[in-house]
Amino acid sequence: MLTEKQYKLLVFINKVLKETGCSPSFDEMKEAVGLKSKSGIHALISALEEREFIRKLPHKARALEVIKMPKFKPKAILEEEKKREIALQNSAAQIPLYGKIAAGTPIEAIANETDTVSVPFDMVARGQYYALTIEGESMIEGGIFDGDTVIIKKSDTANNGDIVVALVDENEATLKIFKHEGNDILLIPMNKDYQTRRFPANRVRVQGILTGLLRSYH
Repeated sequence: MLTEKQYKLLVFINKVLKETGCSPSFDEMKEAVGLKSKSGIHALISALEEREFIRKLPHKARALEVIKMPKFKPKAILEEEKKREIALQNSAAQIPLYGKIAAGTPIEAIANETDTVSVPFDMVARGQYYALTIEGESMIEGGIFDGDTVIIKKSDTANNGDIVVALVDENEATLKIFKHEGNDILLIPMNKDYQTRRFPANRVRVQGILTGLLRSYH
């Protein structure tokens, strides 16, 4: 089992190597693990080398290679992560994540709560909210992509131009721009490859208005 500083240094070296292809400098390593001396870094590197997590590349100054990563995290790291998770939960609201909604062709509406998602309080200041995962590409020109999580404020009314969750015929849901035109409702995509759909107003029911978006980068 690695110590906390050994683990942090190994993770940092691995991260920098993947991002830049080069080993971090001693100053960067000192800052990453909170040490003041190069001798402390040398000791950590030697310990990692002895345990066969890294190796020094010959004929290259300050060149390291990560051989393997540990299967288990040190207890101190696990406790630190748990504290961060608790702090995040205390600084964020938990709203229901209903599942996937098609942003291309309507799919059956998802009504049951299956999970929750953490959202900054300033995104859900007033009202009731829920989240949906986007599936499809009909809203990509509005910056809403497949896999995004959208934050929806519950509402049964909308203004022209709002992006809404619309329930069609009481069993299909879709995310589109809302427009009321005469006796009809237009559900407008934001992708030139998709067509606007027109329905009699009595076939469409607004279930919420888009207020925010969460995206993970991998």
